[in-house]
Amino acid sequence: MKTAILLGATGLTGGILLQILLNDPQYEKIILFSRSSVKIKNSKIEEHLVDLFQLEKYKEQFKADQVFCCIGTTKSKTPNEETYRKIDYGIPVTAAKLCKENGISTFAVISALGANPDSRMFYNKVKGEMQRDVLAQKIKNNYIFQPSLISGDRSEKRFFENIGKQAMKILNYAMIGPLKKYRSIHPETVARAMIIVSNKGYEKSVIESDEIKKIAAKDN
Repeated sequence: MKTAILLGATGLTGGILLQILLNDPQYEKIILFSRSSVKIKNSKIEEHLVDLFQLEKYKEQFKADQVFCCIGTTKSKTPNEETYRKIDYGIPVTAAKLCKENGISTFAVISALGANPDSRMFYNKVKGEMQRDVLAQKIKNNYIFQPSLISGDRSEKRFFENIGKQAMKILNYAMIGPLKKYRSIHPETVARAMIIVSNKGYEKSVIESDEIKKIAAKDN
């Protein structure tokens, strides 16, 4: 029986991942670190409502077999670049450091397709720097998932992202061959792939969107 830590359980992908973990008999406890409650009553859940910008203060509670990090924001939701960086870079990197310090051997984190620390695009640059510094922790089983645009309905409205999703529904059919990895992806696909890889392993640390789909499909 395993214990998993989940960061980002109140988000779209994190919420789906939580439901899968709750229904999976190999997990006996899911520890949540969140700013707000998921409002789910389940004996498996151990919930800590904390300031995620100060995650390092909760080192003693940050103990598990696996850690799933589904933290992320957008420029429209978080226009301040300093705050944006604290979320998309600071929280995942701090979580990875806690994994290293506490001997947690498996860390799975959502990044984004196109992440590159040398990118001129702020979003891709921050994600790339996060990946670089997470991998620098040298956690035994460290997996970075790079989905394309994640489809699905979010609780908050993201106007431009919703426009992009509608456009992607049309463009998906035109994306063939090497472009297939840029097709939109369902959050459940990402969540399932994260759990599969964390338990069965994978030959690569950085997993792109088309590979995520293949991993999730094999387990169905």
